[in-house]
Amino acid sequence: MHHNPIDIENLSYTYADRTHALRGVDLSIRSGESVALVGANGSGKSTLLLHLNGVLLPQQGTVSIGEKSVNSKNLRWVRNFVGLVFQNPDDQLFMPTVWEDVAFGPMNQGHRDRELERRVHQAMTAVGLDLETYRHRQSQNLSGGEKKRVAIAGVIAMQPQVLVFDEPSAQLDPRSRRQLIELLQSLPVTQLIATHDLDLALEICERTVVLSQGQVAYDGHTETVLSNAKFLASHALEMPLSYSRPYCLIEHAPT
Repeated sequence: MHHNPIDIENLSYTYADRTHALRGVDLSIRSGESVALVGANGSGKSTLLLHLNGVLLPQQGTVSIGEKSVNSKNLRWVRNFVGLVFQNPDDQLFMPTVWEDVAFGPMNQGHRDRELERRVHQAMTAVGLDLETYRHRQSQNLSGGEKKRVAIAGVIAMQPQVLVFDEPSAQLDPRSRRQLIELLQSLPVTQLIATHDLDLALEICERTVVLSQGQVAYDGHTETVLSNAKFLASHALEMPLSYSRPYCLIEHAPT
């Protein structure tokens, strides 16, 4: 287990249309942390997440995962170390059955037979899906919450040390959202959760990073920032619904 499994220094990224998505981002995440990444649309959240799994490579600055830099030579190692769960599970589920979807990652790692079956069973149990009930189900015929669980199981089966989630509660009904929160709270790995669901961030993550126009505007205690309506509004965010008072400011909040 690495002390700082994610270490980002001066990361900048510009798309081909000259959109500056990231501007000198510095971020370090310690082993075992659950960190929320929040920001308005266009703040750079998804661009940052895609650097952690090597989907995008740094144009300027460095991204280190474990003891290795994210570059073209280390992509296989990085993708085994960091599991990325996309916002839409339909982007991640493409095999005929649930078992094949969950088994796809560990099979590509070279696992077969008993070890493969063990990993699939362990991952599905972790997300609350009975193997025999779901083994032959078609992933595309599942509910949104079930699809999310299968997508997470497919990543867990690869046994990464870091899980990265892009809007995990998007499009879930209240019951499925509650089940997801309980699942995320139970996972014993480092987590980075990009989300617009600030109530979820408040419940799961002690630390929150606010991205604004491609820069880190805040990095610190979750309750401190999510209780500061004025600061959130200045970055096109609103307070969690669980805060009843509209302008609940607390001492030492960011300015």
